[in-house]
Amino acid sequence: MTQLPIHDILPDLIATLRRDGRAVLQAPPGAGKTTCVPLAMHEAGLCKGRILMLEPRRLAARAAAERMATTLGEVPGQTVGYRVRGESKVSKDTRIEVVTEGILTRMLQDAPDLPGVGAVIFDEFHERSLNADLGLALCLEVAEALRDDLILLAMSATLDAAPVAEVMGCEILTSEGRSFEVVPHWLPRPVAKDTRFEAAMADLILEALGAADGGALAFLPGEGEIRRTLALLTPRLPGGVEALPLFGAMDFKAQRAALAPSKGRKVVLATAIAETSLTIPDVRIVVDGGRSRRARFDPSSGMSRLITERVTRAEATQRAGRAGRVAPGVAYKLWTRGEDGAMAAFPPPEIEAGDLASFALELSLWGASEADLRFVTPPHRGRLAEARAVLRMLGALDADHRITAHGRALARYPLHPRLAHMLETAGKGAAPLAALLAERDPLRNRGTDLGLRLRAMRDPGAFPDAHRGTLARIRDEAKRLKSRASDRPPRDASEMAALAYPDRIGLRRAGDAPRYILSGGKGAVLPQGDRLSGQSMIVATDLDGDPREARIRQAIPLDRAAFEALFGDQIEQVRVCNWSKRDKAVRAREQRRFGALVLEDAPWHDAPDDALALAMAEGVRIQGLLPSKAARRLMARAALMGPEFADLSEAHLLDTLEDWLVPYLSGVTSAADWKRFDILPALQAHLGFAAMQELDRAVPGHFVTPLGRRIAIDYDGATPGISVRLQELFGVMRHPVVGQVPLQVTLLSPAQRPIQITSDLPGFWANTYADVRKDMRGQYPKHPWPEDPTQADPTLRAKPRR
Repeated sequence: MTQLPIHDILPDLIATLRRDGRAVLQAPPGAGKTTCVPLAMHEAGLCKGRILMLEPRRLAARAAAERMATTLGEVPGQTVGYRVRGESKVSKDTRIEVVTEGILTRMLQDAPDLPGVGAVIFDEFHERSLNADLGLALCLEVAEALRDDLILLAMSATLDAAPVAEVMGCEILTSEGRSFEVVPHWLPRPVAKDTRFEAAMADLILEALGAADGGALAFLPGEGEIRRTLALLTPRLPGGVEALPLFGAMDFKAQRAALAPSKGRKVVLATAIAETSLTIPDVRIVVDGGRSRRARFDPSSGMSRLITERVTRAEATQRAGRAGRVAPGVAYKLWTRGEDGAMAAFPPPEIEAGDLASFALELSLWGASEADLRFVTPPHRGRLAEARAVLRMLGALDADHRITAHGRALARYPLHPRLAHMLETAGKGAAPLAALLAERDPLRNRGTDLGLRLRAMRDPGAFPDAHRGTLARIRDEAKRLKSRASDRPPRDASEMAALAYPDRIGLRRAGDAPRYILSGGKGAVLPQGDRLSGQSMIVATDLDGDPREARIRQAIPLDRAAFEALFGDQIEQVRVCNWSKRDKAVRAREQRRFGALVLEDAPWHDAPDDALALAMAEGVRIQGLLPSKAARRLMARAALMGPEFADLSEAHLLDTLEDWLVPYLSGVTSAADWKRFDILPALQAHLGFAAMQELDRAVPGHFVTPLGRRIAIDYDGATPGISVRLQELFGVMRHPVVGQVPLQVTLLSPAQRPIQITSDLPGFWANTYADVRKDMRGQYPKHPWPEDPTQADPTLRAKPRR
């Protein structure tokens, strides 16, 4: 066997696994860990059972098994075998079995003690797929509860190892060696904004081929970019240079051709499928487009979708390492050195950003909550709650998150639970639609009608613009799903779509625009002129995710009678009293409803007063309290009592309308009624007799003058105040207060005009009154202006005639 960098650390790794049963192994790209470690573990006789190695992709699983088998002088299915979706090469002699990550989950759910398995290797764990994270958490529980002899090993080239080692409770071993040096080359300046990505990639590939020797591996995000770049590149390639694509959806024979040795120079245009666990002979050049396609939860479809994002530094390092496996290499990057520093360190784990519906179903099938298991990264709580809500809607979980018999059936399908529910409920006839909805749209720019896509599957020749490769994959997957589906009676395609998306059934709103309310409560709109725009009821299978009003990208018409037959037991007869923002009034209605869809609507003539009042309270929150002057005065007086007294602030009163206002709202059902309503009696009743007495004593509503006249205290300003004729306060030597706050006293002339504003009446008598007296005696000679007002009697009369 060729000596590889990983060989230097294999003795330590074997010793650690023999002693501890667990380890985390870091090794640079090209070190040889994928093919050397399982063989070394087997040769060391570490375990009695099979060694199970997980790979994130089918191509990597097959390639790793074939390479190990070749090293042993065998073919896959003997000492080394593999199992991937739709293909298996294992035998009773197989000791090392390479599988895709989802297969481990099924093995654990079927037999938690993993009979016949002695070790589990999580290869390329840095990709942090949901299945890998869940598989490790389940294996850790199995090892602690059932199998203390189970060996667990996580391997990666770019892993942030410390959190993984902490969860596993084990040592980190690092292989420092690299096969050969890889020299990076960055762009001198960013790609011009008007330059297409594929054109920039073709130029950079040709530049790299001209500057360096050997074969080239170019990384692009997806099949479409690969094919477009290939079309631009092929006519410009030097003689003797061959260009080949490599992506997951290709048939295995074409994938083998890209991986096989070449007589001349070869350029392989690949997706992230070539980042890990694959050896492409003679590659000494890597050209990295800097983009990656990842699975992200897409609220528009209710499932995960692939989106294109910038690569992280870890991914760029992994890709560059592909150039140094057979000789010194070079890595050309479609970004500048400055842009390199702005990259994220690692890609986000799928458990943080992906759709958790399948994950939540597996947890419930295992009989555990997320808190019962040890995860490197805890699942996103909000997305997990959303996922469980979907599963309850599908009947897969009960109210306590326990799995139902139906949920157990759904877990057997290699599909999103929505599509598994459709397949289990509608039988084999749903297989084509399930395969179609799980794939990308084979018909671009052909409107929203899902029926067109189904016809394209049946008759591809009638749709020359359809994507042939996608249609072929859909048909192959449909055959596979059909063999696993139940034998239920066939249903119409629209009914099957409604089974998968009961929260996406749309009812057309009134008006010219094709706008819909969806049963889940969201609004959605069809493109103007779309062939479905006249349909009264649809199922929206794909939306653009706009949180305010989503645009419908794919849908199918739904017959009203078929809908009623399908969901009749879930349609509710409800009576509702709501505040109508449009009418600015309470509306009481009797309705038949399915989720947010109002199927029938009629007036509720005998709605009880308490229901009307509660609905009116919502209107009050929108309209505001609109307190009368007297009510505002009471609220202000209560505020002066301090925090221990009742809170009559507007914010608190609006929050607690049900406690104090609702009993007084009989007969108030509109904005006009509310404007005429005075909340003062309700506030007084809310305070109660004792509190009102206390308030009247400490912060009275009126000031009583020496003559016995009651003057309302104004509490609207920053300081409470009164306005009173100066002569009425003769003899008053203590300034009036409310609570501990001096009143702001506006002293008036006999003609009721302001003379002076004071918060210190004794000070006014002593310092200012004499000047006021001089001015006022001339203007109002018939009224008393004594030299000493403190000794005079209060009066509202003029001086008596002589």
